[in-house]
Amino acid sequence: MPGPLALVGGAEWREGCTFDRILLADGGADEVLVLPTAAAYEHPERSVEWASEWFAGLGGKVRGLMVLARPDAEDEANVAAIRDARFIYLSGGSPLHLRSVLKDSAAWDALRQAWEGGAVLAGSSAGAMALCDPMVDPRGGAFTLGLGLLAQVAIIPHHNTWSEEKAKRTITLAPKGLPIVGIDERTALIRGRDGAWTVAGVGDVVVFQDGHEAGVEALPG
Repeated sequence: MPGPLALVGGAEWREGCTFDRILLADGGADEVLVLPTAAAYEHPERSVEWASEWFAGLGGKVRGLMVLARPDAEDEANVAAIRDARFIYLSGGSPLHLRSVLKDSAAWDALRQAWEGGAVLAGSSAGAMALCDPMVDPRGGAFTLGLGLLAQVAIIPHHNTWSEEKAKRTITLAPKGLPIVGIDERTALIRGRDGAWTVAGVGDVVVFQDGHEAGVEALPG
């Protein structure tokens, strides 16, 4: 049975992200494996440092895995670390870079295996966007290919900071029946082990389908 899947709207590892304590406990281990892949060109070590400080306050520890380029995603030691992890967290940054590094790689196969085997998986901002297919292209709000762990769902992260024009463009361009999920910063949309969706954190989650607001029941279980 797959583990919990947390899609975070951004501003991860900050005050108000109360869901991280629950995810840490659900993972059954005190270590979080952080992949700052999406932040490869934005000082990825800072993402790991931030995560380490945050999870230390929750009684956990962080191991940063610098899967920053395609060769890193084929490295046997990195693949083994991902496969053995009980809580994997994909940071924010560039969803396009994250996709290019992980898609069809040994690291991606290991991540899927870990999650399908019960590990907790969280992705924030770019991490949440890329886990879905289709994926919202942050450059203009249209759609592109994602990693596809969660099919037929698209994510708008930082929904409370997106311009109304950009969000409207994404919603308008959405194929018929496709749920578009706007997730505020410091907020998570979480699918539990039972397939049910819940919202946690300081903000809101809104689902659009065919141009109208819908509830989380529109999301695949």
